[in-house]
Amino acid sequence: MGNTVRESMQNFAVSQALKYIEGNPEENIPKLMALVDKFTPTDWYATQRDAIRNVIEEKNNWYQLILKIYDLDPGVRKAFFQNFLFNASLKGSSIQDETTQAEGCNVPWAILLDPTSACNLHCTGCWAAEYGHKLNLSLEDIDSIVRQGKQLGTYMYIYTGGEPLVRKNDLIRLCEMHPDCEFLSFTNGTLIDEAFCQEMLRVKNFVPAISLEGFEEANDSRRGEGVYQKVAHAMELLKAHHLPFGISTCYTSRNWEDISSEKFFDYMIDNGAMFCWFFHYMPVGNSAVTELLPTPEQREAVYHRIRAFRQTKPIFTMDFQNDAEYVGGCIAGGRRYLHINAKGDVEPCVFIHYSNANIHEVSLLDALKSPLFMAYHDQQPFNENMLRPCPMLENPEKLRQMVAETGAVNTDYESPESADHLCDKTTPYAENWKETADKLWHGCSGCSGCQQGV
Repeated sequence: MGNTVRESMQNFAVSQALKYIEGNPEENIPKLMALVDKFTPTDWYATQRDAIRNVIEEKNNWYQLILKIYDLDPGVRKAFFQNFLFNASLKGSSIQDETTQAEGCNVPWAILLDPTSACNLHCTGCWAAEYGHKLNLSLEDIDSIVRQGKQLGTYMYIYTGGEPLVRKNDLIRLCEMHPDCEFLSFTNGTLIDEAFCQEMLRVKNFVPAISLEGFEEANDSRRGEGVYQKVAHAMELLKAHHLPFGISTCYTSRNWEDISSEKFFDYMIDNGAMFCWFFHYMPVGNSAVTELLPTPEQREAVYHRIRAFRQTKPIFTMDFQNDAEYVGGCIAGGRRYLHINAKGDVEPCVFIHYSNANIHEVSLLDALKSPLFMAYHDQQPFNENMLRPCPMLENPEKLRQMVAETGAVNTDYESPESADHLCDKTTPYAENWKETADKLWHGCSGCSGCQQGV
């Protein structure tokens, strides 16, 4: 069977399944799962299917989250299912695997890119600020990246910055140009208004992840006075228009209690957020405030709290530093994602500002085969303890080595930072965290919850 025919049949099957659920999701979702089991190979995504089946049978908090999807605008919901679940996660993953085998390099599930380095805020500890505020990827640049990415099987694109919504019109245009892709944007939320909500409803494949650092005092102490209220208004608008959105929060030594509290989880859920990405503070840049690094005790508390609420709250959460076990360690270097900054430098990670390749000079595939990316490919995972996944934060000797051996250059154009200077800041942290990480890892590794991804 040719790929075109197979893809047409798969698209038809997805379309029919979605129509089947629409009429009565609570009644038909369990029936659909039975049909999936009947007509798919026994070993096809078996672990994931078992987890979904348990969710449906138990009607737990995850089931409530599934039903919340049916509160979304129908057109947006259909685009999400098609683009995220089918194109990016099923069809795309298959193409990525084939390309990886053929080319011998990592191929990303998602590409993060900076449309601009400009921002209307100046937040304490923001790694993006080091790029300066005058760099941009043109509409043509981003279109080329997406076209190249789709050839490799990548249908998920995530905007960082700077503040991506400074480029609202171009971002909407890219949604129109690539209706088969899902676009997510990290944003401070202050530029989301009624007109932009209407544009999101029109194109259907754009999802904001709003930065929020806790409640008003904690958030505005880092982002500026009045930002918290502007974020609250943005969430109110998105919820009223039945649009999907999530929260992105960076936990530090100062706000960790806020962002891991039940009150904060309930606040996000009550305001309509469907997911939350938790990021550990990274001391990137010469002026980074190392005092914001969480202590081992604070990080462990966040670890336990997020996992506990994952069992009871209807919101999807991912703690990118403490959840590496679910994805086999570090996902950077193209293994699951990469980052392209506003000047076009192709970096292994949003926090690792070193590169051998620029997208204006080489193809995306060639960038994935550049020395630094191949060093990632050859050395991942960087630690058998998945609570110590990062080559910069928990294994700084790895980043020092890779940058030195590959000749990668720093991409900070305002105040270049050597890998040694960066890793000197994280070495004490790595040493302090090791004992706690080993205790947690050997205490939880292999449990049934880990195997089910919960």
